[in-house]
Amino acid sequence: MSHPRTDLQQGAPPTPAGASDWHDWSSAWTQHVPLLTGRSDLTVLVAPGTAGDAPECFYPDLNRIEVDATYIADSPDVTDPTKARHKRIVPTGYGLLVHGAAHAAHSRWATPPGTPPILADVANMLEESRAEGRQRTRRRGDRRWLRHVVTTLLDPDQAAVDDPWHAGQLAALLLARVDARIVTSKDVRPVRAAVTGVLGRKRLRQLRDIWREAHTCDDTDADTMIALARRWCQILGIDPDQQYDTPVPDPGQFAGRLAAALVDYLAVAAGVTPAEYAAALLAHRHSPPAQWKRTDPTEQEHRAARDLANRLRQARTRHPDPGRRPSTIPPGRLRTRHAITAEAQTAAGQMSTAAPWQQRAPLPPEKPRLHLAILVDLSGSMARYTEAMSSAAWIFANAARRADATTTTIGFGDRTTVLVPPRTYPRQVMHMRAGLATATFPEAVKVADQLLDLRHGRTLRMLAVVSDGYLDDIPAGQHLVTTLHRAGCAVLWLHPADPPTDGEPTDPNQIWGHTFTDATTLTVTDPTEAIAAIADAAVTALAQA
Repeated sequence: MSHPRTDLQQGAPPTPAGASDWHDWSSAWTQHVPLLTGRSDLTVLVAPGTAGDAPECFYPDLNRIEVDATYIADSPDVTDPTKARHKRIVPTGYGLLVHGAAHAAHSRWATPPGTPPILADVANMLEESRAEGRQRTRRRGDRRWLRHVVTTLLDPDQAAVDDPWHAGQLAALLLARVDARIVTSKDVRPVRAAVTGVLGRKRLRQLRDIWREAHTCDDTDADTMIALARRWCQILGIDPDQQYDTPVPDPGQFAGRLAAALVDYLAVAAGVTPAEYAAALLAHRHSPPAQWKRTDPTEQEHRAARDLANRLRQARTRHPDPGRRPSTIPPGRLRTRHAITAEAQTAAGQMSTAAPWQQRAPLPPEKPRLHLAILVDLSGSMARYTEAMSSAAWIFANAARRADATTTTIGFGDRTTVLVPPRTYPRQVMHMRAGLATATFPEAVKVADQLLDLRHGRTLRMLAVVSDGYLDDIPAGQHLVTTLHRAGCAVLWLHPADPPTDGEPTDPNQIWGHTFTDATTLTVTDPTEAIAAIADAAVTALAQA
């Protein structure tokens, strides 16, 4: 997904493979782009994977607009690009062309040499709405297509944490488009509320003054754009002369209101619910590799799932018998003999000592639903655990179906993989494969929180991690674990007893046997013991809830 800087690139990128298949599109749009830009020196290249890491990119040095064909269709024969009707068939792809045309026509300034990268980034963020606004003013009908492409140019990662920088970035990329008359104020209402919650009304008003001033800048006025970028940083409390590089999100922080508001906006634009949009995004980013083997579960795995389900059900439904006590007044169960005695005592003029009613103590409330996330280390040093934990993922998922629980199993290594999403009951066992690195542990914890809401709710929440603790970013992982612990989520760490074999890396920042605070650490000697420990902990937590 694009970052604002990727819309304008210098240099000459290589021609990607597959460009020949989309030659007709490149030719048709090259003939069409002078109408969009008023320039006759531009070419358009359409191909899968072009435009670098962005859906679209304009290269001023080449006078070329590149559009990633994957945002148009799966194959070039979806429609005829020489016909006017093709715009309605591929509105997102055509919107990307219009967006590139806006930059080609109006982004005629270049960042002065020696400008700190953070100022260049802010100026390019401001340029997004400025160029689109100019394009809309010159060609009012292009607003329709630019609206289609806004969601393609945004990504929830651009609001990864709730800090001033990311709130300002979201404001520049979305709220500024309201003043450029690309989207409406109603469209961005949740986003505006979230940004205001982070920045406050005064700072947001100051930032708005900056982007509205940017909208009035001349197409070649680089000095004013950089000066506005400097004011932007100062309002956010950033000194660009001291902090040259663009701030990056803290990997030890969970996403907050900014990300939730952006997901809501993107979901509405896509015509789906926020839950459906988030699920589709997770499936796109964290689906298991196609080469992972799948097998039918064995009878032993079926039996293990049934046994675990029975244990979880018993722990969830077991309550102490309510006590009974006599009472002289209702409600309760009438005890006939005692009622007759009470009437006789009253008739004889005596004080009634009989208690004709029997009351029961109220039943305890229903126990909360168990939310269990299992994280499995897929680094090379954990290779002998992957097979057993693959089996455990199937067992826990199918036991949860019978025991009114919700589980998910996530592998982390060089990428984060959701092996079994919540509320899915796989028919086959998917076998994980170990890799080399453990760079994505913080991301895996955040995905688990997103799937099971580990920081909120009235559920019984538990995170179980099967890892040797030999991780790439221990401080970030510790911060996330502590956050979960303080939110009431129990963290269980299953640690193998055996150290790394000879020849494995010993990076000083990767500590073998590291023990996380705010987590219950158990040392296990084999994979079967790890599975049993997770099951016992889940049953015990339910029984004591």
